[in-house]
Amino acid sequence: MILAFLQVALGGAIGSAARYGVTLAAARMTGLPLGTLAVNVAGSFLMGLLAAILALRGNQHLAPLLLTGILGGFTTFSAFSLDTLTLWERGEAGLALAYVFGSVLLSLLAIIAGLAIGRIYFA
Repeated sequence: MILAFLQVALGGAIGSAARYGVTLAAARMTGLPLGTLAVNVAGSFLMGLLAAILALRGNQHLAPLLLTGILGGFTTFSAFSLDTLTLWERGEAGLALAYVFGSVLLSLLAIIAGLAIGRIYFA
């Protein structure tokens, strides 16, 4: 259990640093938040690829480092995408769609609330 936490921590540091680098590079090149888009799409692709490889090859012991750690640090959108697809593949299409809309809507409402509270109390 402790080893898994250490794998997640190490992987998270690697993934977060990689995300920061991609975001900075994209901003310098385009001036647009394309880094976030690139990280989300690439992270989702890699999450699917690695999830399949780990499951098919019996290497689940690497999941904390690679999936939760590196890709989770690189983009939490990849974990969101995998969770959504898992629901969909289980035949729970309605729940998958509700999860997508609920996640996006609640996250947008949460950031609006956080910004408002921060601006009121810390400005």
